[in-house]
Amino acid sequence: MGIAELLRDVDGSGAFGVWLGRLDGVPVFEHLAERTHYSASTMKLPVAMAMMRKVEAGELALDQPVTVHNDFASAAGGRFGVNPDEDEAPATWTKLGEQVPLGWLATEMITRSSNLATDLVLEQVGVDAAHAVLAEYGPGDSAIRRGIDDGPGVRAGISNLMSPAGLAGVLVAVGNQQGASGNYLRDLLAGNQWNGEIPALLPAGTRVEHKNGWDTRIRHDGGIVRPPDADPFVLVVCTTSDLADADAQKLIANIALEAWNHRRDLGGVR
Repeated sequence: MGIAELLRDVDGSGAFGVWLGRLDGVPVFEHLAERTHYSASTMKLPVAMAMMRKVEAGELALDQPVTVHNDFASAAGGRFGVNPDEDEAPATWTKLGEQVPLGWLATEMITRSSNLATDLVLEQVGVDAAHAVLAEYGPGDSAIRRGIDDGPGVRAGISNLMSPAGLAGVLVAVGNQQGASGNYLRDLLAGNQWNGEIPALLPAGTRVEHKNGWDTRIRHDGGIVRPPDADPFVLVVCTTSDLADADAQKLIANIALEAWNHRRDLGGVR
């Protein structure tokens, strides 16, 4: 079943976007790829990229201590805290009041998708710096404007947005980045512990450097897939829908499998 047919099967149940291409950044299949969705945790990749820019500039260090706390400045003014009941990565919460290395927080942010770790890293990096990375590589209206669980920001209509093309742009940048920072970011993505979407139906052991995101009605994943017998390819699928969450994950997994089956002739995807 082709990608277009998979998308036709869910037509009318929500908004779905796909970007598929090689690491040269040229797409071979797109479906509403410029349309933005609430980013959920996909925004954590540009945050990590901005962090590494500041590390390279000497403004931050991966081994610098950061005190773990849960009180942050809102994009709308005032303060907010992360809701622990909506954070599925518990390790950072066990360190409240303690100092941990910035790099440890970055690992929790990407590999376990910790919301608390994300806001702690974002506090060091700055929202503007994270948005600048996304704006540089991600075309269109993709944006990072606030931290995770910024309740006052949400009520003020301040949102983080991501399109398939936007996430693909940052993945292409990471996939082509030379030097230690590129290796570091790619290894973080390859260490992702939440693998129910793009990697789910691929052969065991396939390296997938990906960052997913989920929330109510939201399920996204974007990554670089590295087959041992073909060139790497980039796939992003964003879904905002009434599908059951497991069905949204299955849709993304099936789209990834279709791309995998055409990995030696990616242009043959339909």
